[in-house]
Amino acid sequence: MTAQLNPRGDVAVLVPAAGAGVRLGPGRPKALRLLAGEPLLVHAVRRLAAAPSVHTIVVAAPAAEVTAVRELLAQVAPVTVVPGGAERQASVAAALAAVPAGPAIILVHDAARALTPPDLVESVAAAVRDGRDAVIPVLPVVDTIKEVGAGEVVLGTVDRSALRAVQTPQGFRRSVLTAAHAAAGDSLTDDAGLVEKQGVTVSCVPGSEYALKITRPFDLALAEHLLATAG
Repeated sequence: MTAQLNPRGDVAVLVPAAGAGVRLGPGRPKALRLLAGEPLLVHAVRRLAAAPSVHTIVVAAPAAEVTAVRELLAQVAPVTVVPGGAERQASVAAALAAVPAGPAIILVHDAARALTPPDLVESVAAAVRDGRDAVIPVLPVVDTIKEVGAGEVVLGTVDRSALRAVQTPQGFRRSVLTAAHAAAGDSLTDDAGLVEKQGVTVSCVPGSEYALKITRPFDLALAEHLLATAG
């Protein structure tokens, strides 16, 4: 059954999904790898569409897969699909250009974070709605972190109390993200990094363990387990 987005919502979500995902091993583009029999992208879009504030979802797909992705997602939600670029930043820019007039809040979400709960989407959007220019969901860093130099020699132990692991969706006022992409120079893999370079303050909200990034075969196995035990 196709989900319906909120025509009165104020949020557009951009999903850059054109990456190859080489760390998952050989096969289809990363966003189209199967998780419990369905592509990661389907899982991700289904959860985005369940967030009440979402008005628009734009997916930047591999150029050779645009038609296939459009047909695939037609059964999930009314999604706009555009050709992505060679780099993530180009895919986000292409998706941003396809957002219609209306939504004032833009979220950027990795298809590889396929199990991200709708509540996290709403939490990020609400923080932007409350007046923040840029918002990222984060989790505390739990491992001991070492700084390592040449020859794999430990130089010191980093204080992890000030460190956070960053997730998506990352949220922005539309004008802030548009300006950051217009001024972008070097390609970055993180949109918050783009707005940081423009001097914009980036705020944090609590992330979710379910918003893990599926990058390696182990992550895929963990996501399969989470799906099987969700209840």
